[in-house]
Amino acid sequence: MNTVSVWCFPAPEAADEALAELRRLVDAQQASVDDAALIAWAPGRRTPVTRELGSITGNGRLWGGFWGMVLSLIFLTPHAGPVFGAAAGAVAGSLDDFGVIDDFVKRVRDRVTPGTSAIFAISGLSSARAIDAGFAGPGVETLRSELSPTQAQNLHEALADR
Repeated sequence: MNTVSVWCFPAPEAADEALAELRRLVDAQQASVDDAALIAWAPGRRTPVTRELGSITGNGRLWGGFWGMVLSLIFLTPHAGPVFGAAAGAVAGSLDDFGVIDDFVKRVRDRVTPGTSAIFAISGLSSARAIDAGFAGPGVETLRSELSPTQAQNLHEALADR
């Protein structure tokens, strides 16, 4: 089963520092990542800086459009005004079909705030658990949304032409 996992870190530079551990886990074949993104949010900024990471060792597998949608929904929508907010609400409703429920978006939005950072990854559940162990430390919190095989397939098909 695919999961969307978010590891939340208590400082803007902490996710970048944790990236070395993630690369080590992937290189040692202790974890496999389909696609990942990194968020760093400096204090005082209205929005975070986002960076797509691919599969950590190469390009991601058809998830890039997903990160654009989800990261915009989480971090841009609250600042974009009512017209964009209504359109984003419609997109959020359709993301339910892909296993990214509104509650997950809200939990991420509540935890990834100015002065923090996060790594977002799509992986199998066993890989996500291995990454949990590698990222264990003070202030690190994991949020997860599991995708059923049907939801993962629907998402791959929806993003296939991007």
